[in-house]
Amino acid sequence: MKQAPKLFHRDCGLLLHPTSLPNDYGAGDFGPCAHDWIHFLADHGQNLWQILPLNPAGYGDSPYQGLSAFAANPIFLSPEYLHQLGLIDNDFLDSLRIPCGRTVEYQAVYENKHKLSVCAALAFVKLKPGDPLRVQYEAFLDVESYWLEDFAVYSALKSRFGGKAWAEWPLLYRDRDAFSLSTARRELAKEIERAKLEQFLLYRQWEDIRETAQKRGIRIIGDLPIFIAHDSVDVWRQPNLFRLNRDGSPAVMAGVPPDYFCKTGQLWGNPLYDWDQHRAEDFAWWRKRFSKVLSWVDIVRIDHFRGFEAFWEIPGSAKTAIDGAWVKAPGEEVLEAFVRDIGLPLPVIAEDLGVITSEVTALRDRFFLPGIRVEQFAFGTDPMKSTFLPEAYDENCVAYTGTHDNDTVAGWFHSQSGNGSTRSADEIEAERVNAMHYFGTDGSKIHQDFIRRLYESNCAAAIVPVQDLIGLGSEARMNTPGQASGSWRWRLDSIEPLGTAMAELSELTISTKRGLHVSLHESVTTK
Repeated sequence: MKQAPKLFHRDCGLLLHPTSLPNDYGAGDFGPCAHDWIHFLADHGQNLWQILPLNPAGYGDSPYQGLSAFAANPIFLSPEYLHQLGLIDNDFLDSLRIPCGRTVEYQAVYENKHKLSVCAALAFVKLKPGDPLRVQYEAFLDVESYWLEDFAVYSALKSRFGGKAWAEWPLLYRDRDAFSLSTARRELAKEIERAKLEQFLLYRQWEDIRETAQKRGIRIIGDLPIFIAHDSVDVWRQPNLFRLNRDGSPAVMAGVPPDYFCKTGQLWGNPLYDWDQHRAEDFAWWRKRFSKVLSWVDIVRIDHFRGFEAFWEIPGSAKTAIDGAWVKAPGEEVLEAFVRDIGLPLPVIAEDLGVITSEVTALRDRFFLPGIRVEQFAFGTDPMKSTFLPEAYDENCVAYTGTHDNDTVAGWFHSQSGNGSTRSADEIEAERVNAMHYFGTDGSKIHQDFIRRLYESNCAAAIVPVQDLIGLGSEARMNTPGQASGSWRWRLDSIEPLGTAMAELSELTISTKRGLHVSLHESVTTK
């Protein structure tokens, strides 16, 4: 396969999910806070903003257990944006305010966003037929019909049945009986239409954000989880594409064997694909999914990329991930289908962490995909730890101080054994000593040590979680793998505390010739 231009050239930026942005409505959204964030990044020389999946969050509020592979999360509806459109008034806008704290209170936010959606829908139906917003909405329905209708019906039925997973619905609805669904469409028409309008408004808001990002030279890195949540419209709508039992339950499940994060492995619970069925339809579902996510972001990080080469298959009745086996996957065929659709370079980052074999590396390299390096993994017992040291980074990797699954750098450095950690006290202390020796510091500003070496390295792109930028501890951790609840809640209560750290990062970005400063430097040296 012919070599393609590289995706990155000494780029850099921050990892922050939109829910973590500060505003007055309980969770960051697709409103002014996102535009402000983009300007903040650009003003300090960064040219990348990495986010987590934008799909409707499912079990445990996890964006990696999305209720749809194509829809956006209603939590991102911006009250301020709908106020600007004239769909809600000042009093209603004020009624939605929630003091900005350091965690997302999901229940309160979802209740408010539901009220917001209902109010906006009531105002929208009163618009005249020729209103520009109505015209845009009709066009949206046309273009997105291939997924939107089923998602809206699924959402309305899920609400009718008290939020239960589709496999627990009455049999006629669980099994998509045509007459029952036709009846539901009539009875739930308002709810179905509201769900469609919600998606249109989210699309409009995000389009504005993309435009701001493009004007400021910021590329957005999105995230595509390789597996789909069992409780999702995708599995309900096309069960033939997944390996299920007759009652709809997973016959086999996805996960990973025992690893750095969990002694019993990670049992994700996602159903595995029936790859023969996907191959029979020329991977149409995958191609549509990939196209959809690329309509939202510039570059896609494929989470658990190694699952394209082989996946950890766990019996559907299992309680842990220990009793699984690696099974081959047709990842090469899927990626070739992507290349046929959009060409090279594929705008993809391969999250190649975990049990990585030569076959996984070969698949990644065949399609010229940058892999991932995580600085935290350089100081422990990982047999590949030398590859995570900054001096080992090459121009075809994207490097992080840590990811959304890691503890923060400060939390990792000061951690203790127990509390779900797979490391002993001796191992933790050894990592701490190794890190201080490597950086030649006392560790008092360990997060700055990590960031400095990351930016100085040869990696194609350097990305820092915001928590590491300002040296927050474990209380600011975004996710703890294997933990059923309590993750995904951290947020900034203000951008102001980032000021000093961002000024320092801007200076580091200039001195290491990264980000938005690269083009400026090159233009100056050319003259």
